[in-house]
Amino acid sequence: MQAFEWEKPLVELEERIKELKQFCARTRMDFSEELATLERKAWALRREIYANLTPYQRVLMARHPKRPTTLDYIRLVFEDFVELHGDRTFRDDGAIVGGLALFEGQPVTVIGPQKGRDTKENLARNFGLPHPEGYRKALRLMKQAEKFGRPIVTFIDLVGAYPGIEAEERGQGLVIAECIEAMSFLQTPIVAVITGEGGSGGALALGVADRILMLENAWYSVISPEMCAAILWRDPARAPEAAEVLRLTPTDLLKFGIIDDVITEPLGGAHRDHAFTGLQVRAFLRRYLAVVKRIPVEQLVEERLARFRRVGQFQEQRLSEI
Repeated sequence: MQAFEWEKPLVELEERIKELKQFCARTRMDFSEELATLERKAWALRREIYANLTPYQRVLMARHPKRPTTLDYIRLVFEDFVELHGDRTFRDDGAIVGGLALFEGQPVTVIGPQKGRDTKENLARNFGLPHPEGYRKALRLMKQAEKFGRPIVTFIDLVGAYPGIEAEERGQGLVIAECIEAMSFLQTPIVAVITGEGGSGGALALGVADRILMLENAWYSVISPEMCAAILWRDPARAPEAAEVLRLTPTDLLKFGIIDDVITEPLGGAHRDHAFTGLQVRAFLRRYLAVVKRIPVEQLVEERLARFRRVGQFQEQRLSEI
């Protein structure tokens, strides 16, 4: 499994534990005390490393290639998923998946971006960067959910919408705006889960929800740290500094009222234990779907609009007052 730079001391220790276990198995010698000591040391080191991640390290965790994708969460959290295809205008976009499913016996509509696991799949999925037809497909499914009174669950893990000229020619900006407008007024409950990267309008097009949940090693911002650093300082290498300034981690976003809760990941990240992460997401969805379903739909829409009007409010302060 791919290891990050800050994980190297832990990886080396885990390798020593693995080698010692293999030696014990071959020689039938008893090193149980030594193993217990090393495992306690590894556990303490693991807790220390992951409790003190910087914002940019969390950005890198969100990009881990083994992190669960939308289809993984659908398999782990929902039952009887039926994928629906096409935008009824141009084509089907593999970078957005969506359809009908059961969540603990309740019909829901599930939508989210989909990345690939290898080069071939990434090419088919356009590396998880949706085209306009992907957002039109999502919009079609959301309106269908409203028609039949189904709650909507969206998963968000994309650095942004596809920036190519053909996407602009087919109305990328317009369809993102249409998604944001439509979600603002949909007469059905919406819960969004930010599972990895949440970048720019590409993420917001799926993120106008009544409750927004976020995994602890995910990020959500108007721009990626690399692009921010390139624009502000003309130096993408200053991305770690930009990540600090952008305040894009779940802790900051919860404090600002942008999100509603943080979903705990297994120690070391969601990529280390898909099953545990799925159980966590299921538990949080159960709680928050129950909450929003109890709210009358007219009140739900009013509160949704008020929520997003509050985002971005600020106060000016004179330097002399600071």
